[in-house]
Amino acid sequence: MKKDIHPDYHEVTVVMTDGSTFTTRTTWGEPGETMRLDIDSKSHPAWTGEHRLVDSGGQVAKFNKRFQNLGLK
Repeated sequence: MKKDIHPDYHEVTVVMTDGSTFTTRTTWGEPGETMRLDIDSKSHPAWTGEHRLVDSGGQVAKFNKRFQNLGLK
C-alpha cells in the first residue's frame, strides 16, 4: 500500500435528535469533536413512516392547481 494517501480515522461523538449519543470512527471533523444530527433514523419519514408535507415555494399548490381536473383526491 502507498503511504500517506489514506484519510485519518479518529473517534467522534454523534448526538441523535432525541439526545442519545454514541461514539464512532470517521474521517469527518477533528478527533474528539461532536457531530449533532438534524435528521436521523428516529425522526426521518423514510424510517418512521410519518409523512410531513413541506411546501417550498408553493410547489404543492402549483401541482394541485395543475392536476385538479383529473378527479383524484
